[in-house]
Amino acid sequence: MATADPARPGFALPLLLLAGFRTLIDDLHAELAREGHPELRPLHGFVLQAVGTDGTTATELGQRLGISKQAAGKTVDRLVAVGYLERVDDPTDARRRLVRVTARGADGLRRSAEIFDRLRQRWADTLGAERVDAMEDDLGRMASANWFRLDVPGWFGS
Repeated sequence: MATADPARPGFALPLLLLAGFRTLIDDLHAELAREGHPELRPLHGFVLQAVGTDGTTATELGQRLGISKQAAGKTVDRLVAVGYLERVDDPTDARRRLVRVTARGADGLRRSAEIFDRLRQRWADTLGAERVDAMEDDLGRMASANWFRLDVPGWFGS
């Protein structure tokens, strides 16, 4: 068994990964606010992605996010109130109401993708493109095969 390096304790790696994530997310939301989306919060990106292009019900949304139907409903209410989601009748089942992304929500998602590209470039300018590429490759090797998961909000709370 390898001896741990006291200068690099094992607990530091997840904390640094989380700090890098937090830095990117905080920078994203500061830029989103400057670009006209001050209401968006980190959870909202997961919600908008989980709603998808076809819409969903609040129950299905909760399942996708790994949160309760009540928590999903409360988040939907907030995003409807600020114009990112809308509730509509399901054209295939009159008993159901769908939640759909509005044009404002789609704009927030589009801007998020553009901002993430700029933030990645900022990291490449600071660290070097080769190092950022290598970091992504290494994290891809170490992360689980299904690394893009929308249930992160529920996982954090469980």
